[in-house]
Amino acid sequence: MEIKKRVKVKDFFKRFGAVMFGGVLVLALTVTGLVVGLTSNNTEIPDDDQNVSTGNLVFSLPMTNPEILKDFSSTDLQENATLNQWEAHLSMDLTSNDGFVYSILEGKVLEVGYSYDIGQYIKVSHSDGFVSTYANLSKDVLVEKGDNVTAGQKLAVASQTSSNESDMPAHLHFTLEQNSQKVDPNNFIEFQNK
Repeated sequence: MEIKKRVKVKDFFKRFGAVMFGGVLVLALTVTGLVVGLTSNNTEIPDDDQNVSTGNLVFSLPMTNPEILKDFSSTDLQENATLNQWEAHLSMDLTSNDGFVYSILEGKVLEVGYSYDIGQYIKVSHSDGFVSTYANLSKDVLVEKGDNVTAGQKLAVASQTSSNESDMPAHLHFTLEQNSQKVDPNNFIEFQNK
């Protein structure tokens, strides 16, 4: 009797083993595809070289002839001397001869405030889901929350109000987002002093 049971199990696996193995393989590939798809949709920071459609927008420089002190990088770590650590730098640190800071596009001022880490800042909402943040500014800003601004309009003067970059000279800490994701300003603005 026991021999017949073993033969039946052996026959079953001979007849259906390949089909079962194929089914398990398909199931494993499907689960893997779902997991990879879900995690790739949660990426918060696009690659440095990823271009985002800008439609008909023409971006202005945030400073006159800006010099880049620290460039944007989501992949290469850069030293933050103030905090004594290496970190991704999802903004650009810029300086210029006069220190004046200008809006890169027309838009509406979302916030004017102070944050211990980035100092005095102005956040402006633009079309196509863009938001620009101008930080490390002097406390004498020229706009208020709710103001409409034009491209090239003077907003403030770069300063040293950021505690996270206090070891650096006066500069603009500039951040650009599209659809709530930080993006590389180099993909939208032509910086000549690179």
